[in-house]
Amino acid sequence: MNAKDDAVEVQNGKGARQPQILLIHTGGTIGMGATASGLAPVAGLLERAVKDFMPAGMATTVVSFDPLIDSADIRFEDWNRIIDLVEGWRGAGVIVTHGTDTMAFTGAALSQALSGIGIPVVLCGAMQPLGTGGDAEGNLKLAIEAVSRQPPGVWFAFAGRVLPAAGLVKHHTHEADSFRAILPAMPSSLPRLRRFGDVRLAILTIAPGLRAQTLAAMLSTLDGAVLRLFGAGTMPGDPALLAVLQDAMARGCRLRAISQCERGGLSPGAYAAGAGLWQIGVENGGEETAEAALVRLWLDLSKSGGVEPAA
Repeated sequence: MNAKDDAVEVQNGKGARQPQILLIHTGGTIGMGATASGLAPVAGLLERAVKDFMPAGMATTVVSFDPLIDSADIRFEDWNRIIDLVEGWRGAGVIVTHGTDTMAFTGAALSQALSGIGIPVVLCGAMQPLGTGGDAEGNLKLAIEAVSRQPPGVWFAFAGRVLPAAGLVKHHTHEADSFRAILPAMPSSLPRLRRFGDVRLAILTIAPGLRAQTLAAMLSTLDGAVLRLFGAGTMPGDPALLAVLQDAMARGCRLRAISQCERGGLSPGAYAAGAGLWQIGVENGGEETAEAALVRLWLDLSKSGGVEPAA
């Protein structure tokens, strides 16, 4: 965010002299309140709640984005801001509070960009705000517990469960238990913290009747795209569609394919209807979610991709 972001140290218990947990509050429903225009972020709401929920002897430093944002407005600069804060933290773990609408994108982004991180990073959000009798208090308490017991990596505390954040799917718009994880936690690796650059990407869903000129128009301004294919990896047999994809790749546009099905992934070569994709070099995203595939392209194409953490 910007220089106006403030760090607030919250302590509970006489034994807590040094901050142990970093809480990065980006915004989202968990820290919102009612306004004449609908729910909107309320400064200070989450900080007060954290103080009430902290175990005795635990200290928490809260860094709140200024301004707080609805997760619909999350940008790659916000991911980089979170990564910078995590990299600079010397405590036991980090909690990131975030809106649920783009939680799957941020979960994938942090899981890949913080590969090999030596501490637990726990994402947390809510379907209803703090103080409304909904799920916010329970999710925040779960995140505080999780950051003390989870192994290193990026996690998501929600609806009584702690899930790997690498492949989240939001499957319901209103229910408290609205997420599932369809990818495992990122494998252990040497620390390799990366940043996101300003690249032009999109997720494109292949649909019956898609015209070649429409696909060409969409790809013409992109540096890369995730293609959501039918089933195990098929698409309409119009040769003009394949020609458009080949032309895009020839000018340097990266294309990564995934299935529109939630599980099972792609099977290159299983059907003639998709054979041309692999012949021209479209990448196989396997069982990746759309969010995870997009993040993989984003990091690969970012000029700052591969930045190593400071010694």
